[in-house]
Amino acid sequence: MEKREDLETILAYLPVEIQGSSLSWPSSHLVEVLEALTEGPSHSRVDSGKTLSDSISDMRQALSLTSHFSDSALQGYTLFFDERMSKEESSRWFNESLPAMACLLLRFPSILELHYLSSENLINGTKTGLRVLGPKKAGIVFLSQELIGALLSCSFFCLFPVDNRGSNLLPNINFDKLFGSLINTARNEHQENKIKCILHYFQRLSSSIPPGFVSFERKILSLEQDTSGLEASPDADFWSASTVNLCPVEVHTSGLIEDQSVEALEVDFANKYLGGGALRKGCVQEEIRFMINPELIAGMLFLPAMEASEAIEVVGAERFSHYTGYSSSFRFSGDYMDTKGIDVFGRRKTRIIAIDALRHPGTSQYKLERLLRETNKALCGFLHVCKNQCIDHEDGVGVATGNWGCGAYGGDPELKYFLQWSAVSQARRPFMSYYTFGFEALHNLNQVTEMVISKGWTVGDLWKKLVEYSNQRLRSSKKRREPKLGFFDWLYGID
Repeated sequence: MEKREDLETILAYLPVEIQGSSLSWPSSHLVEVLEALTEGPSHSRVDSGKTLSDSISDMRQALSLTSHFSDSALQGYTLFFDERMSKEESSRWFNESLPAMACLLLRFPSILELHYLSSENLINGTKTGLRVLGPKKAGIVFLSQELIGALLSCSFFCLFPVDNRGSNLLPNINFDKLFGSLINTARNEHQENKIKCILHYFQRLSSSIPPGFVSFERKILSLEQDTSGLEASPDADFWSASTVNLCPVEVHTSGLIEDQSVEALEVDFANKYLGGGALRKGCVQEEIRFMINPELIAGMLFLPAMEASEAIEVVGAERFSHYTGYSSSFRFSGDYMDTKGIDVFGRRKTRIIAIDALRHPGTSQYKLERLLRETNKALCGFLHVCKNQCIDHEDGVGVATGNWGCGAYGGDPELKYFLQWSAVSQARRPFMSYYTFGFEALHNLNQVTEMVISKGWTVGDLWKKLVEYSNQRLRSSKKRREPKLGFFDWLYGID
């Protein structure tokens, strides 16, 4: 079989095996269960949450998956499909969606084989096959939307082995914790609505499998090699010496990153583990994006945690759901038809950049090494990495972002705005669209931006001001009674 070395890096995390020269399900009983499911509830007798949870348990036993799975997971499946779904929705699910998912899973081994065969010639000289994209090494994986549908069907039935995932810094990929979180807690409607988004994705898949592709790329920031031969990230001298002009900024006090209409890199305020709490209890910016664009979840299978100088870029993930609210008020609000254009590789022109900010940095976020960490992290995400030559044309593609690393992560929103502006500009992106989400601390962002532009500062000039302010902030933190002047007000007060 072609691409054997790629397959071997991921095989331990997949529920299939190699028999001879082909991939197959390792259990004939599992195949029998799936075949019965394809015939619908009149044949399989799976017509309720309870019988579905029994079927999931049966399939897991057939694969000898007995560890890291709680009773609350099966109870969660039972609760959702028997009590949280209307009779009409339940009937459609068990008669249409579930049989289609089982049919897709029966074809999973052959779909995966075809993937490895076609990945040989997708891009000359570049590996694109499914494999673990580990840290410190740039790489890209192209998956068909059909293969992603099969992978996420495995997640729904909790068929992925998980024993070695944690030790290899890979996030959870099965849906057991997503459903299990419905048990032993007060009713949390936002969690139920996360599940509704994913089920809607499967319902759409049951009527028509999209024909496109999605790429997942681990990006590494390294401008050159230092004297020891190691790849070096930009240091303070690099940023101070930059003569790059600051790019134009569009400030939006309303609206959402995913709704912007022009071509731009859309920032995912990520956890270092891709997806964050998407398949657990999380329901903020990253988790919501993974619910309305469920194909993003596939990256959690093979992308270990990001290191400080790394970012993840996903191109082509289709959006399937409308929603309202945020966190506890999040609600699925119906079908969404994605109208984004298609590129030469069959990917929708949706570019999502996952960059993880410092968590709860407190006063230490003003230290030079922390400023460098955040600015370089953003630069890694925003740079166009040419070595893979996978984006055919990026002229005019800016960056759409917002309060990255603020809110629950505790970052200084004024500081983070300027760090991102510096990174977007240094990456030679033509513009930054910034969404404040109505954040009160940024109510005068337009005026401050116009003031900085009027001074004609370069990236280097702005960086020096950021460092000067941060040093002052660190000094004032030692004098507990001294008021903490924000960066905006500090800028207004300097010559």
